[in-house]
Amino acid sequence: MNSESIRALFAPGSKAHLVGIGGVSMAPLAEVLYGLGMKVTGSDFKESATVQHLRQLGIPVVIGHFAESVTGTEMVIRTAAVHDDNPEIAAARAQGIPVVERAEAWGALMMDYQNALCISGTHGKTTTTSMCTHIAMAAQIDPTVMIGGTLPLLHAGHRVGQGDTIILESCEYCDSFLSFHPTIAVILDIEADHLDYFKDLEDVEKSFRRFAELVPDSTGVVVANADDENTMRTLAGLNKHMVTFGAESPADITSRNVEYVNGLPSFDIYYHEDFFAHVELQVPGLHNVKNALAAAASAILLGLPAQAVTDGLGGFHGAGRRFEHKGSYHGAEIYDDYAHHPGEIKALLDAVEKLGYQRVILAFQPHTYSRTKALFDDFVEQLKRPDITLLAEIYAAREKNTLNIHSRDLADRIPGATAYDTLPQVTERLKELAQPGDLILTVGAGDIYTSGEALANCGD
Repeated sequence: MNSESIRALFAPGSKAHLVGIGGVSMAPLAEVLYGLGMKVTGSDFKESATVQHLRQLGIPVVIGHFAESVTGTEMVIRTAAVHDDNPEIAAARAQGIPVVERAEAWGALMMDYQNALCISGTHGKTTTTSMCTHIAMAAQIDPTVMIGGTLPLLHAGHRVGQGDTIILESCEYCDSFLSFHPTIAVILDIEADHLDYFKDLEDVEKSFRRFAELVPDSTGVVVANADDENTMRTLAGLNKHMVTFGAESPADITSRNVEYVNGLPSFDIYYHEDFFAHVELQVPGLHNVKNALAAAASAILLGLPAQAVTDGLGGFHGAGRRFEHKGSYHGAEIYDDYAHHPGEIKALLDAVEKLGYQRVILAFQPHTYSRTKALFDDFVEQLKRPDITLLAEIYAAREKNTLNIHSRDLADRIPGATAYDTLPQVTERLKELAQPGDLILTVGAGDIYTSGEALANCGD
């Protein structure tokens, strides 16, 4: 179905059933549809705080997947993780009920917003979407927001507003963001990733090029990272209005007078050679300077005031699992980060180098066998950098280990590194190592954060 056909189903009083309604982008979708006056129901495989929240709003949720759950509904929306053999999907198809993907539904919804700010990139999406949200909230434009992580400001990963702006984290995996209708399309960076879906870097770049081409010819804008060679090559010759940002290259929006105070960057933002705003970030790293520039560029294009940029970025202390402080143990500070690509690990380690810790101890959990295999040498290069590296076993996510690859293969290439079969073993080793002046990082997109939390809960 195309976006117009899906949009026509979003009528007050009509019924939509969401399969996997507890998901990070499905729950806000349910709230938005409910706010339109639709009758919304859902199913999920387990109870959760999100499911409870939806029920409190008046949205019935069934635990488990049953064919009868779709009876009487006029459309079924599913996540990419829900396949055709799911009983509800099979029943909907048998009954001729339209089945649409989550990304397609979001794409149809954003057509009703004057401003659709879509933030994409291999790295930095969640942080930059969160920064944009902080700015929008400071400007009091009452945005609708969908983030792929938890933002303390919202106490959630989403917000349902009444304004004319929607802000969405936009993921390239499975070409999901090609279902969107951005008026402002932000591209933070492009690297080879999700190689279980894309063939290679060129294939990834083609997807981002198509995403950029989605903005309207007359009113749309592409915001691009001038510092990222792959992004600029991908967008070469693009027949769209483009605004660039950069901390290291000539660009429309740049940072100047960058200083680090206790490891945190403060700087001036210039727009077309004119001073726009001064910013004091509460998150470390050059990569966050660039993320802030992307957020500032988006704010400028939305017509938001400079003070909202200063206040919004100054009040941003990070999103959940993005250099998130978990506590301390034996004088060592424990932080968790979602980094699961070599480029993200590099940015993280570059950032913490300025923070002045005596040692950096990294506990890393690789995410998916395919990514570990495809980017093996790049992982080795970055994982050699910390003073001590511990490796948890690879987090399978959606995959099976047909490649016969394990974390011990990485450890064999990293001097002093050790691989562990279980997360409790990682926690025990961290307990033995921790001493005052240490920075302990638990890193990865799986459940490695539980090791840091367990360590922090041990007490001193």
